[in-house]
Amino acid sequence: MSTPSDVLVVGASAGGLTVTEALRRKGYEGRIRLIGQERHLPYDRPPLSKEILAGSWPTGRAFLRAPAELNALRAEFILGRRADGLDVEARTVDLDDGRTLSCDVLVVATGLIPRRFPYQPDLAGVHTLHTLDDVDDLRRGLALARHIAVIGAGVLGCEITATARGLGLPVTLIDPAPVTMARHLGDELGAHVAALHRRHGVHVRTGVGVAGLSGTAGHVSAVELADGELVAADLVVLAVGAIPATEWLHDSGLSLSDGVECDSHCRAAPGVYALGDVARWYHEGLGTSIRLENRTNVTQQAIAVAAAIMGASSPYTPVPYFWSDQYDVKIQIHGIIAPGSRIRPLDGRPGVGRFAALAEIDGTAVAAIGWNHPRGVMAARRHVIDALGARVMSHRA
Repeated sequence: MSTPSDVLVVGASAGGLTVTEALRRKGYEGRIRLIGQERHLPYDRPPLSKEILAGSWPTGRAFLRAPAELNALRAEFILGRRADGLDVEARTVDLDDGRTLSCDVLVVATGLIPRRFPYQPDLAGVHTLHTLDDVDDLRRGLALARHIAVIGAGVLGCEITATARGLGLPVTLIDPAPVTMARHLGDELGAHVAALHRRHGVHVRTGVGVAGLSGTAGHVSAVELADGELVAADLVVLAVGAIPATEWLHDSGLSLSDGVECDSHCRAAPGVYALGDVARWYHEGLGTSIRLENRTNVTQQAIAVAAAIMGASSPYTPVPYFWSDQYDVKIQIHGIIAPGSRIRPLDGRPGVGRFAALAEIDGTAVAAIGWNHPRGVMAARRHVIDALGARVMSHRA
């Protein structure tokens, strides 16, 4: 495989930056351009819902590199521009300013778009949190708010709730699922997260959907629940999930199904790769296609894509990992807690202080779990690595 002379990255956040840095570390001397829809240079998203929102970090601390470090990469950042279309055969990308850019290799790293309610009324005081501009708006709103409602009790919604409570604000956390963070943790551990929030004074309303939002004089005033309850709120945060940012690819010919579909090398088509939240790739160890929405995968997958561009032939088979900081608790998960998993404590006991545990299916470890127990979860992770390695070898055989 010959080394490409030109790499174009659509997405100028953490994933785009990491693939650029990894290419340069591997000795790539060709042209690299990054297209970013936001006007900001690459920054980190996890602190937005915690340290930046709380005001314990200045906004500038979210930026991943200083301007001098970015200049040293010899990459061109095309910011404040949106990709509008892709011709896979010609390997050209159309921008919203009328330009068409061609390349030898394209990397899709466009991330996610927050979901909003269908037919949502246009009310002031309703927020999402995805960008630096979003967090600035939300911080200004929190400074004036008296009653907060967070709709969506996934990772982001729970972190925003914890931050708002840390600021002394009353919060109602709402989700139609029976427990908080059910998608990532399952019912047993999700119930412990709900209990954590209740101990900190949060009104947790799980198991009930949202019928709509109501307002007064153009400003949100309440959340209407499906059971008829009205939850007073002069500030509402929508944390109801996100969808892969693939709308610009709908006529491209790429296979799109909850993300850009890729092979085990993160390749979507000849000369086209995808990474991060937008990529769905075949994981040889798990024997299925997966898409991960977490910061760790963005970095790891960007490094794998850079290696593939430079000719490496190893499939991308990571142990999925995510963490969440809420109040004084750090939750860490290595692997995926699949439905039907049995939680087996290794050190401590869930619901009583810190603990480490394994999630198992038919006696096979599928995830290592840590609740304020970094050392314990790293020890438990070995069981997950061994099980995953065995599945990779079985797949290749």
